[in-house]
Amino acid sequence: MSVLALVAFALVAVVCLVVLRPLRPELAVLLSVAAAALIFLALLPRIAQVVSLVTDLAARGGVEPAYLAAVLRIIGVAYVAEFGAQVARDAGEGAIAAKVELGGKVLILLLAVPILLGILSLVTKLLG
Repeated sequence: MSVLALVAFALVAVVCLVVLRPLRPELAVLLSVAAAALIFLALLPRIAQVVSLVTDLAARGGVEPAYLAAVLRIIGVAYVAEFGAQVARDAGEGAIAAKVELGGKVLILLLAVPILLGILSLVTKLLG
C-alpha cells in the first residue's frame, strides 16, 4: 500500500467518523477500530519485508540469532501495545490505554532479560 492510498483511506475514515460520531458514537468507535485494524493489516507485508531485511543484515553481521529474535519480539510488542493503547484512547478509554502501555513495557523488560544477560556475560569475560 502506498502512502497516498494509506492517507486517502485514513482521510475517508476520519470524515466518516466526524459525521457519524455525533449521531451514533458506539458505531463510530467500531468504525475507528475497524479502520485502524485495516491499516495495520495493509502494512503487514511491508513489516514482513523489514523483518526479512533486518534478519539478512544480522546474519551478514554475525549477530546471534537468539538476540535478533528477542529484539524483533521487543519491537513487535512495542508496536502492538502502542496500537492497542491508541485504539483505547480513540474510544475514550485513557485508563485502559495507560494499562496497555504499562503491560507492553513490562513484557519488553521481560523479553530484554536474555539480552542483558548476554551483555553481562560478555563484560564478565572481557574483565575476567
